Amino acid sequence: MQKQIFSPVVISALITAAITVAITALLVNIMERKQEAKNPFYKVVELTEETEDPAIWGKNFPQHFDDYKRTVDQVRTRYGGSEAIPRTPTQSDPRSVVSQSRLEEDPRLKAMWAGYAFARDFREDRGHAYMLEDQTYTERQLAIKQPGTCMHCHSSVYVPYRKLGNGDLIAGFEKMNQMPYPEARKLVTHPVTCIDCHDPANMQLRITRPGFIEGIRALKAAEGIQNYDVNKMATRQEMRSFVCGQCHVEYYFKGQEKRLVYPWAKGIKVENIIDYYQEVGHKDWVHAKTGAPVLKAQHPEFELWAQGIHARSGVSCADCHMPYKRVGAMKISDHHVRSPLLNINNACQTCHKWSEQELKERVESIQDRTYKMRNLAMDALMELIADIEAAKNAGKSDTELAVCHEYQRKAQFYLDFVEAENSMGFHAPAEAVRILGESINFSRKGQLALRDGKSTAAEQTTK
Repeated sequence: MQKQIFSPVVISALITAAITVAITALLVNIMERKQEAKNPFYKVVELTEETEDPAIWGKNFPQHFDDYKRTVDQVRTRYGGSEAIPRTPTQSDPRSVVSQSRLEEDPRLKAMWAGYAFARDFREDRGHAYMLEDQTYTERQLAIKQPGTCMHCHSSVYVPYRKLGNGDLIAGFEKMNQMPYPEARKLVTHPVTCIDCHDPANMQLRITRPGFIEGIRALKAAEGIQNYDVNKMATRQEMRSFVCGQCHVEYYFKGQEKRLVYPWAKGIKVENIIDYYQEVGHKDWVHAKTGAPVLKAQHPEFELWAQGIHARSGVSCADCHMPYKRVGAMKISDHHVRSPLLNINNACQTCHKWSEQELKERVESIQDRTYKMRNLAMDALMELIADIEAAKNAGKSDTELAVCHEYQRKAQFYLDFVEAENSMGFHAPAEAVRILGESINFSRKGQLALRDGKSTAAEQTTK
């Protein structure tokens, strides 16, 4: 049987046809990707200033919404995040899962916050999906009657503020602040949502929290910039940090109206903040063991980050916690807000060209050092509290202990500034260690004041 042999012409034609098909397929794919890039989203629904439900935004932005829903994930890193702890639901608290108790992890915190609600319930932070639920059912609600001010950072409050204020955001903010927590809770439905950070008309980032609007204006005034309007004057890269700084900050409730204030009028560093509190005479509570008028730091991520190398280099919060990623031809910001250690490839390796293991070890090395210093500062504070308590039980009056109380107030706030901040020092390693060193110094000076019998403010030297 004679073999059929294809002629060179036929072979050439087949190869040409195959190449043509491949090139055509490639060109079609390129065109499709270009079309995707031209249309980063499809307008399925109309978004307005009243569209609070993130699921509705998700119809236009399905990839972002899918990421947002993943903030329910509970994954622990060495010094942050939270593993899911099962619990039996009750009538007063229907949660079947919570995060682990920080008070059980370190009982010294109970002594640090003796007489305050945080000594009753303080747990590891969970993702944004839980921010409203965990605030609603914390046992701190049973320890003290909290105001509606708490909604500012634990819920999607932009629409409720506007409704309360008849379109005036600040007026609504002021009204909700003065409500009892249970009354204000009825007015909110969601944790933080799309409308809290994005303008529905053009998707631009914006600041919606009155506390930050007023706080950053006070900070800029201290820097010599008057009448700062964050939504008009901030750059887009600044806004990628400011939208996070709306809530991840130190704050206090001012006066009978419980107005939320960010204490930045003297600056944003820890000593500037405590100087502000000294000037206005603010205290969060009186310590149950010592009688000292003390302060509770909240979660000053923004303040500590501002002192670090990333902030100095122009790296925003979103660059690390919501890094850009590719979805088809589109480049989007990852709305699965989480620790960069759980997303090293996108969060870190864009700038740092080392292996994931190397980068993880560098971060944990910084955190290990900070944690060691934190423990030294905690031990020093425990010793000071014990010494002041013993002196009080021995008959010393609050007047006689005034200097020691002042040292405790400062030692405690400096330590808590790092304890309550959620990066275990990584946002600004040198600054975190400096703050903890200052805390140890204040504790030891308080003990020396007790030993030397100093009892008047005139004898105090804290600088």
